[in-house]
Amino acid sequence: MSVIVAIDGPAGSGKSSVSKAVAKQLGFGYLDTGAAYRCLAWACLDSGVDLEEEDAVAHQLATIADDRPLNAGDQRHTVGSVDVTDAIRGPEVSAAVSQVAKHPRVRSGLNDSFRALAAADARPGIIIEGRDITTVVAPDAPVRILLTADEETRIARRQAEIDGVDAGALIARDRADSKVVDFMSAADGVWTLDTTRLSFDQSVEAVIDLIARHTDISTEAGQ
Repeated sequence: MSVIVAIDGPAGSGKSSVSKAVAKQLGFGYLDTGAAYRCLAWACLDSGVDLEEEDAVAHQLATIADDRPLNAGDQRHTVGSVDVTDAIRGPEVSAAVSQVAKHPRVRSGLNDSFRALAAADARPGIIIEGRDITTVVAPDAPVRILLTADEETRIARRQAEIDGVDAGALIARDRADSKVVDFMSAADGVWTLDTTRLSFDQSVEAVIDLIARHTDISTEAGQ
């Protein structure tokens, strides 16, 4: 079983890009839990499911594969035979994902699948990143990090990544999601890494340093 590194944080904190870079450098697995919720939101929209109906949304869990991509260098996402890698980052899915994620049965089902994927992974470590990883999915992980940054920095980063990002929508999504799970403050035993004044490379090195200090696995590149 891979050693789990659990990383939480709001949009624009750098959690996805930093997590992916750390996984590539160390030869770890990488699980983007947010992408799973986005795939589910896409499936619901594609099927015309009422996003307020928990049973109907939970029923769609069967349509998204349990074998989520764990290779940081190959993050193609599919629903059935459809490649939705680009579609799940579009505004329609972004607007719907919080509605899908608020349902307890959905969160429970996906969290079980995340744990199963981590348990089956053969690599020395796996980075699982999302919104409730440090507290719900992997509360016993040896490395648990809340990656954060101030609001202005997070908005600027998202706008640099995606043309036409609506700052108001980004803030609204964080606020909506925070009603379901607290990902804006660190739980006991979770290290807070504020990346506001850190470069991307500095953020990556800070995460690697935490892994080196709190696990017995090698943090030499690719080992």
